[in-house]
Amino acid sequence: MAQTDAAISGTLSKEDRIAIETLYRAFSEHAPDLLDQAVTADWQDIPLAPGQASGRDGMKPLIRGFSAAFPDAKVTIHEIIGAPGRAGVRAEITGTHRGEWFGVEPTGRTFTLPIHEFHHVENGRVTHTWHMEDWFGWLHQIGAMNAAEEKA
Repeated sequence: MAQTDAAISGTLSKEDRIAIETLYRAFSEHAPDLLDQAVTADWQDIPLAPGQASGRDGMKPLIRGFSAAFPDAKVTIHEIIGAPGRAGVRAEITGTHRGEWFGVEPTGRTFTLPIHEFHHVENGRVTHTWHMEDWFGWLHQIGAMNAAEEKA
């Protein structure tokens, strides 16, 4: 996980901050088992991706698929704003579309995907994550929206 010009503010504990950073490292380092250090077994990822099972183990296959689709993907945290047990994260994912994702065949195009997430953390583990990624913008960047418009 890269952290460029990141601002970390508030009173989030060091233990809770490390759990949140480790969650993002699972994606950047293509290491789903890092989730064991970052989130509770019954972690709630809201909303679930299509076909994603709930809990920590439900995310691990998604990380594997993500890593296959975007082998050079990196998550950069720009800002963590925290209070005891809660944190908001502004970050982005960058990478190259090398494998099928969301039914879109690989395009070889690079992308930058903004993400905004809110986490509840307890005893150094994330218990809940509410997330919003700009997948619509991703479709435009890789040319999938243009292809659909050309067919219409």
